[in-house]
Amino acid sequence: MEKRARRAFTQEFKVQAMELAEQMGSINKAAERLGIKSDSIRLWRRKLGRNTGTDSRSVAQAMSEAEEIKKLKKQISDLEKTNYILKKAAAFFSQDHLK
Repeated sequence: MEKRARRAFTQEFKVQAMELAEQMGSINKAAERLGIKSDSIRLWRRKLGRNTGTDSRSVAQAMSEAEEIKKLKKQISDLEKTNYILKKAAAFFSQDHLK
């Protein structure tokens, strides 16, 4: 049996899927219409900490905030690596000066 490749969905698609589920009043119907698993929509809602009845702007804002947090965590990681390299270089050059 062949495994399916994992599909990646855009933030916009996720927001629209959640909105469709709200409009249709059923996650299962919306998922079937979009050709995705209903668990995907439930997972996206859970990740956003979202309850039914919130407007789409708050969903988009939460998605953009999640993207920004991810981007900032990567930036922190990059800066920590840079600091580590600079500390090692400073230690190396200070030892060279003593000789």
